[in-house]
Amino acid sequence: MELSNDQIDYIQKDINYRGIVLEDLEEELLDHVCTLVEERISSGEKFIDAYDSVIKSFGSEQEIQQVQNQTLILSNNNAKIMFKNYFKIAVRSLSKHKFYSFINVSGLAVGLACCMLIALFVGDELSYDSYHAKKDRVFRIVRHGSFNGNELHFAVNPAPLAQALSDELPEVESVVRFRRRGSFMVSIDGMTESFKENRLIFSDADFFSIFSIPVIKGNPESALKDPMSVAISKSTASKYFGTQDPLGKTITLDSDEEYHVTAVYDDMPVNSHLQFDFLMSMSSLEESKNNEWLSNNFFTYFLLKEGVDPDAFEEKLNEMTRRHLEPEIMAYIGKSLEEFEAAGNYVVFNIQSLDDIYLYSNFIFDIGPTGDITYVYLFSAVAMFILVIACINFMNLSTARSSNRAKEVGVRKVLGSFRSHLIKQFLLETILLCLVAFVIAIALASMAIPFFNDLSGKAMEIPLSSPIFYGVILLCALFIGLLAGVYPAFFLSAFKPINVLKGKLALGTGSSLIRSGLVIFQFFISILLIIATATVYQQLSFIQNKKLGFSKDQVLIIGDAYMLNDKVDPFKKEIEQIPNVTSATVSGYLPVHGYNRSDISFWEDGQEPRQDNMVNMQIWRVDENYISTLGMELVDGRDFNEEMASDSDAIILNEAAFKAYGFKKISDANSLLTFQFDGETGAVSKDVYDKYNVIGVVKDFHFESMKENIGPVGLALGRSTSMISAKFATEDIQSVLASVENTWKKFAPELPFNYSFLDSDFGTMYKTEKRLANVFTIFSGLAVFIGCLGLFALAAFMAEQRTKEIGIRKVLGASVGGIVFMLSKEFSKLIIVAFVIAAPLAWWASSQWLNNYSYKVEIGFGLYLFAGLTAFVIAWLTVGYQSIKAARSNPVNSLRNE
Repeated sequence: MELSNDQIDYIQKDINYRGIVLEDLEEELLDHVCTLVEERISSGEKFIDAYDSVIKSFGSEQEIQQVQNQTLILSNNNAKIMFKNYFKIAVRSLSKHKFYSFINVSGLAVGLACCMLIALFVGDELSYDSYHAKKDRVFRIVRHGSFNGNELHFAVNPAPLAQALSDELPEVESVVRFRRRGSFMVSIDGMTESFKENRLIFSDADFFSIFSIPVIKGNPESALKDPMSVAISKSTASKYFGTQDPLGKTITLDSDEEYHVTAVYDDMPVNSHLQFDFLMSMSSLEESKNNEWLSNNFFTYFLLKEGVDPDAFEEKLNEMTRRHLEPEIMAYIGKSLEEFEAAGNYVVFNIQSLDDIYLYSNFIFDIGPTGDITYVYLFSAVAMFILVIACINFMNLSTARSSNRAKEVGVRKVLGSFRSHLIKQFLLETILLCLVAFVIAIALASMAIPFFNDLSGKAMEIPLSSPIFYGVILLCALFIGLLAGVYPAFFLSAFKPINVLKGKLALGTGSSLIRSGLVIFQFFISILLIIATATVYQQLSFIQNKKLGFSKDQVLIIGDAYMLNDKVDPFKKEIEQIPNVTSATVSGYLPVHGYNRSDISFWEDGQEPRQDNMVNMQIWRVDENYISTLGMELVDGRDFNEEMASDSDAIILNEAAFKAYGFKKISDANSLLTFQFDGETGAVSKDVYDKYNVIGVVKDFHFESMKENIGPVGLALGRSTSMISAKFATEDIQSVLASVENTWKKFAPELPFNYSFLDSDFGTMYKTEKRLANVFTIFSGLAVFIGCLGLFALAAFMAEQRTKEIGIRKVLGASVGGIVFMLSKEFSKLIIVAFVIAAPLAWWASSQWLNNYSYKVEIGFGLYLFAGLTAFVIAWLTVGYQSIKAARSNPVNSLRNE
């Protein structure tokens, strides 16, 4: 007869009150006393009489304490021997159950390898720009504004802002501006060919005083002070000058601009948002002297003096900028800053710390590569999910084997093993498995790192030579071993020997509920990841198949056309004669992120410029073949005509711009006016206007990511010769490419032939989404795989627990199919519960991610049903193996021991 909980509590309190139990042996003594009391009660004695008899049989209280003390002393003296025995038993146990051990190790190893790779990725993302000695005091200025309902967010600022920071705000120690002007063809004296370089930027002289980039040769303080001076990276110096000293040498840009090398600096680290091989002096640019406060072309970084409060400084910054902005706003639109803001407009300057630039920037145009903190959080969560699933899987497999090891526990307890000994034994087994899993995980991660680098766009390595790495691995193995093994260890060691040896072991509903809950959690995560993966892929499919308003297929883009100078038009006409080339256009403005952009405000002719009638609009310089080559659709009016002289002042609006001016049809459209703009100096005239006649309306087309709404665009005839786009009509791309390249070499034999395809450039806008989809696909598969191992463990456990029930059912005529259904329906319930929990959360998370897009796919119930059915089928296949195995077993083998 088993004791009740009240009776066990009475015994525990009494032996503590009597003082006959030592703390380290309380569990063992309590277990032993309870077992003996149960035997006496089974013989007919009352509880209290049985308990008194057992206590008296031990001897005096002093004798009981002496025995316990001697036991503890003997145990402590034999600690090394015991550990050796623990290790031997652990190895024997794991080798005896090779299949379970393999599943345990493989599940943990795969999960740990995933965590290692993601930890490397997260660590790399968080390390950006952390090497700068003064990073805590380095900031840049970003600008946010709204004009007539158009939200404007810039990482670039007006040219005079830097000087104003130095002159008017004493908290600023140093300021540096950057100006990107695209790519250049670079050569030096004696070279027969030029190299296209795009890692170039114009910089003010204080660059090296703010950023920790070591200067190898030259004086960092004066390197960028003089006009037409350039500092180059170490690798660039080696590329162009070999072993020669580059200082004082001349570098030629685009065959006509000569810069003198004044310094050589160490290559900028990979984990930096600044990635440049050429730093050209800002004083070389006439545009840098521009005093317009409403322009936006310069990235502005500054170093605060020590002890300055950034928040207080930001307030002073906006007070200063308002003083400079108001006169220009008055000059352009005749309104004070207060009136400007009263109409719902605003301009705000914010400071952004160097640490935040890489992960917390979301500007259409930025100085260098940027990441996204959302994906850092997301990947970290995925790593944690996979690790937790692996640990849950381990716990399920360990408890599934508990029935097989119950008699071992009972026999060892009868022979004198303490519960603490058994706990140590089982924990050692789990830690040993973890160590083996970590070794395999390191091997798996080392093999997978090249693939993961391609997937993530990184160049990471496993730090196999770092002692710290192995120290962290050891600590993690111990921690995970304890975390994953603590429940099985305490669960197994708690078995009462008399119940085990009499065959009365009952694992109870508590442990069953825990295991079921763990499996639900595993498949909750798996379904969540499956839905996330499907959502990302549907959005990517939507982007690829949505009508863009232009034709991105079979368009070849030929770069550096401006280097042809006056040969641009003859070159264009000649490639139009190539078979299968249907048309070509000269323009650096293309409807894909990364190409030329220029925005300026326009208003209708016959009106004075005011804040309520000005429309901020992209103005693209194109030729007369632009619309036809890119397959755009005219919805009203006409295209450009090169034979009409008046078209030199003509403009074609997209639908968004046409609506912004309130025009109904082309015949009612007024001419548009804008301030005259000097592209070289960046100066805007307040008194001289340019006039454009609206001749047509083109259907709206996407020219940025679909995260952005389509804004106003105007196409105007003009020279923008950086690119030539050629439309071709053949599947034989290589023949077209070869013909165009031969034509290029005919016109510019000394220049490399650079090209791309418009559809590929379009695809690069969504490389982050593609990367996310690939990562989700891989990790979803791994999460489902590890989850199935856990489900396999639970199926094995339940099959073992119900072996005799299955035997009896078979003897009574139950079919194999009926038994399989009986065993599998329990797991089906778990998957349904997991789906019910996961679906709403997945819907919310997917909606939040899709809200980043102005144009997005509608996710229907079918996607969720697909995810649920996928998990359901995988679960049934996993459970089916164990169920069929149990159902087909010979009932004689399960019943002969009864």
